[in-house]
Amino acid sequence: MTDHAPADPASTDSAAEPTGRIVLLTTSHRVAPGVLSWPAWRTLHAADRVLCADPGHPQLPYLREAGIEVEHEAPDAHALVDACAGGRTVVVLPGGEGDQRLTDGLARLAGSGRVSMPDLELLPGSYDLPGARLLDVVQVMDRVRRECPWTSQQTHEGLAKYAIEEAYELVEAIEAGDRTELREELGDVLLQVVFHARIAQEGTVAEADGDEEEEGAGGAFSIDDVAGTLVEKLINRHPHVFGDASAETPEDVHEHWQRTKAVEKRRESVTDGIPLGQPGLALAAKLAGRARAGELAVELPRGEGVGYELLALAARAEEEGIDPETALRAAARVYRDAIRAAEGVGE
Repeated sequence: MTDHAPADPASTDSAAEPTGRIVLLTTSHRVAPGVLSWPAWRTLHAADRVLCADPGHPQLPYLREAGIEVEHEAPDAHALVDACAGGRTVVVLPGGEGDQRLTDGLARLAGSGRVSMPDLELLPGSYDLPGARLLDVVQVMDRVRRECPWTSQQTHEGLAKYAIEEAYELVEAIEAGDRTELREELGDVLLQVVFHARIAQEGTVAEADGDEEEEGAGGAFSIDDVAGTLVEKLINRHPHVFGDASAETPEDVHEHWQRTKAVEKRRESVTDGIPLGQPGLALAAKLAGRARAGELAVELPRGEGVGYELLALAARAEEEGIDPETALRAAARVYRDAIRAAEGVGE
């Protein structure tokens, strides 16, 4: 029979003692403060201590209103583990950027094997929904508009050329099939939308004669107004999705779209709303498409010169379902490559 050494009472007591629980309660600054999940509220109310290093944390007024006492402390990992002794639960409310110092310290303690660690739990009190980063775009644009010497002086008119440039660069990325470039160029186009909306919310719009129109009467609006108008338009123009209309084919959808647009815009002519400043081939194809959709028997004008020849080509391309601008750009890229090859210039 083998003799066993007596157990160390201290080690036995230590092993039996509850180690408690550390809860890192994360929240998103993109969700209104005070809007927390039920598990988060339940944990906060049941906790022995709630700690937050940031006295300006946006959740604090709402926690106080709910009767939760928050201590403004920034304990290190050792102190936090000690605070859980005896089975206590300690909730830590990190700042928006988290607390890397604390989490690294807890990881080192857990990996050392020399400390009886409390249970560690990451509890999302609120989290981002799809599209939440757009709120960051609006917030950053607001600050840049207020603090950047160049951005703060820009106007709708001064930025107009950039909208055209960014749209062309987006098209180029799409045609090149470069996903990384596409992602960046979509962001640049989005910047134009947010930039113009931020300017528009400042209360006035410049009139053609140089005067200004006071807020209201179609003057000031915000990015929320832009988004709201877009949502209404999407819903109204998709009755087969949001209403009781039916659409089985893309042609049915197009018919719904055009009919709804005609009611919304109350246009006198099928040509109303076509921007005349767009590239010539695109303009010609758009006019031909509107005339064909309106079932108008309008013959193409005849005349001398390459302009009329291009008009006829654009109308023919549109009728055949070909975008003449895209087709010409594709041919031009082949031509560019041939020029570079003749020069001996490699890609």
